[in-house]
Amino acid sequence: MFQDQIILRTAKPNLDEGRLFANFLDRAAEGFFRFWLGPNAVDIVAAAFIQPNHDLSYQNVIFAEHDRVILGMTLSYTAEQHRSTSDQPLKLAAGRSSLRMRAISILFAPLLRIIDTIPDGDFYLQAIAVDKELESKGVGSILLDWIENRAIACGSARLVLDVSAKNERARSFYERRGMTIESQWPKRLPISGLKFYRMAKAL
Repeated sequence: MFQDQIILRTAKPNLDEGRLFANFLDRAAEGFFRFWLGPNAVDIVAAAFIQPNHDLSYQNVIFAEHDRVILGMTLSYTAEQHRSTSDQPLKLAAGRSSLRMRAISILFAPLLRIIDTIPDGDFYLQAIAVDKELESKGVGSILLDWIENRAIACGSARLVLDVSAKNERARSFYERRGMTIESQWPKRLPISGLKFYRMAKAL
């Protein structure tokens, strides 16, 4: 079967894989990275991707591959890893776009701080994305299986993620995998129509 031929592998620190990652990441974030970083978002994220020890580093990325073609990816890390990293690689990569990045970071500060609320002991899935033509073909499940096993190997007690309230398809997928909504942000009226659910699963 097609799923039996999929290989999962760690990302390599090169710009080509960085650009693939950037496009998958922006899709998973529903276009937020292009909005945040501007028209050069793919190159900015790719330049940061090849640097170690930060959230968007190749070190935290797993690719799903078939016949040497990348079909999807995940970005994940422990709460402790997140707290020990810096956003400096992304700022340096942004260069002249850093002014835009800072302005939007201030405007959307509560949104960008969501990740900082991950309790110690949790494993955070920041993004999972699959080629559009292969959605509902089992690639996402294979990637999520790997993430759960990785979280357990890291000694994490739970797997957690944040999903847009508008993304009903993704939420249904996570619910089928045993994840439940534990909170929502913001708790009151949404900012600019944005609302997110924190979902979690005990491991």
